[in-house]
Amino acid sequence: MRDPVSPPVRDEASPSHGGHGGEAAQAEARSPQRGPRPLAESEEVALPIPAPGDVSAVLSAAAEHAVRGVPGAMATVLERHGSAPGTPGQKLYLSADGTCIGTVGGGAVERAVLESLVAMVKEPSARHEVKTYKLGPELGMCCGGRLVVLLEPIAATVPALVVGAGHVATATAPLLARVGFAVTVVDAREGWADESRFPNVRCLTGEFDEVGAEVDPRGVCLVMTHDHALDQRAIEWALRRGFAFVGGIGSRAKAERTRQRLEAKGFSEADRARVRMPLGVDIGARTPDEIAVSVVAELVAWRRGAR
Repeated sequence: MRDPVSPPVRDEASPSHGGHGGEAAQAEARSPQRGPRPLAESEEVALPIPAPGDVSAVLSAAAEHAVRGVPGAMATVLERHGSAPGTPGQKLYLSADGTCIGTVGGGAVERAVLESLVAMVKEPSARHEVKTYKLGPELGMCCGGRLVVLLEPIAATVPALVVGAGHVATATAPLLARVGFAVTVVDAREGWADESRFPNVRCLTGEFDEVGAEVDPRGVCLVMTHDHALDQRAIEWALRRGFAFVGGIGSRAKAERTRQRLEAKGFSEADRARVRMPLGVDIGARTPDEIAVSVVAELVAWRRGAR
């Protein structure tokens, strides 16, 4: 799921603005000088360097990444006992693409927290955890107090690319967004992929294989254009891109022709089987709104692992 590129290395994980958080540097937080690197799956020692940022910057970064389909993890200082660098309320966020912002106080305790966040980001089934860090006996910090920290996974919104902006798309895309997908609609026809027609949906005008390439293939590609030949090309492109879920609107006869064309072009049996067409739960849907309900129901079941 993540590109195995090593993050930047530093001997100690404390932020450059000092061991106690440095709220004064928050203006730098939204444009850190060093770009993020994806977390390495096998990385054990090297840790990302946190960019400085106050609580609002940390929360904004977490929300922005979640909406883009990038999972992460966050640490929040709950309690400070004795002499310790962290302050209750301080936050540190780490995303799967290597973005790291905030602080829980710096020094060895922050390094230990970062190690916990890296492990949490790598584990899809990770759950919330409250952890106590003993600064003296466990971490060798002379201040010797304790920090109680909440560690929580930040789930990503599943990216969904809808190719085509016709009647079914106008019903389906906003409903997908309402149930928690990050939806992008693309259509080459001028004026069709317009956000006034798609509430809470990102709209892009252009060829699907150009503007649609922005959408992370870890998500969903739904094909519902105005042209059968265009549908075929979009499905072939989605399979080559490796989208986790590929679906198309159409009858059983169209679905069979689509699979025959895929076979003729050398797509494997496994790839042909990945195409969900006809798309949607069989509820006897006929109207665009009914079809949207059936499609979204299937995608919710897929996301929950029920199909």
